[in-house]
Amino acid sequence: MGSFQLEDFAAGWIGGAASVIVGHPLDTVKTRLQAGVNYGNTFSCIRTVYRRESVFGFFKGMSFPLASIAIYNSVVFGVFSNMQRFLSQHRCREPGASPSGTLSDLLLASVVAGTVSVGLGTPVDLVKIRLQMQTQPLREAHLGLRAGAVALGKPPVYQGPVDCIASIVRTEGLAGMYRGVGAMLLRDVPGYCLYFIPYVFLNDWITPEACTGPSPCAVWLAGGMAGAISWGTATPMDVVKSRLQADGVYLNKYKGVLDCICQSYQKEGLKVFFRGITVNAVRGFPMSAAMFLGYELSLQAIRGDHAVTSP
Repeated sequence: MGSFQLEDFAAGWIGGAASVIVGHPLDTVKTRLQAGVNYGNTFSCIRTVYRRESVFGFFKGMSFPLASIAIYNSVVFGVFSNMQRFLSQHRCREPGASPSGTLSDLLLASVVAGTVSVGLGTPVDLVKIRLQMQTQPLREAHLGLRAGAVALGKPPVYQGPVDCIASIVRTEGLAGMYRGVGAMLLRDVPGYCLYFIPYVFLNDWITPEACTGPSPCAVWLAGGMAGAISWGTATPMDVVKSRLQADGVYLNKYKGVLDCICQSYQKEGLKVFFRGITVNAVRGFPMSAAMFLGYELSLQAIRGDHAVTSP
């Protein structure tokens, strides 16, 4: 079979859908903590969202990610797996090729997947965050408006994902759909390196040499740990990205990545860049565990294999 395989894209779609269903409630909490104010800590944020919006508040904006992030993960996993396979096959044809090149293959494949992910993921994240943030009262956003400018019960700015996209394009143009793209590049390229590389090495470390492939339990554990590592280390730039993308629901405060970093630091200090690190790491485990397990098991079913195969 050639190096390019469509099965990876199909399996990535299934894994992506699983990760959204598992991780969206904590993703809402993470976004509120990073881009909102007056939530205190993680548990205080959860109580506030539940009290104001009931359990449905945690699933705000989920329909769009469920439809789009599945496709997004399909492309990311398909690109990563096919790129890694291409590099591996090319290396095998080289005389005197060394197995030590595996890490460089993983690194390059992760960088390519991370770069591709930004092109697809920035509009998805933007719409998701706008929908998650629009229920926050303006009085709490410290936006410099009159105290009575917006009432708590005011109808949402956006009626849904389609209305949100139309509103952004109408007011900011097509470029508005890529607000925060610089921060997302700085988050996702290193983030995917710290996602795929730990996963592959943890899988190899957990799986006994006698086994032909990792067990579902090994995939779940390695995927979860890789997700916690990746999301934990990506938190500072994730904060900047979330603030840039949440900016604009009512008015714009930031001119770009550097301005957002400077304003955030001046007002709240260095600790602001680690806001949501706990929920990021905690949420990263089940999301990534579901992502990798869904990917590996569906890939196994599609190919008719009897052992789980790493990407």
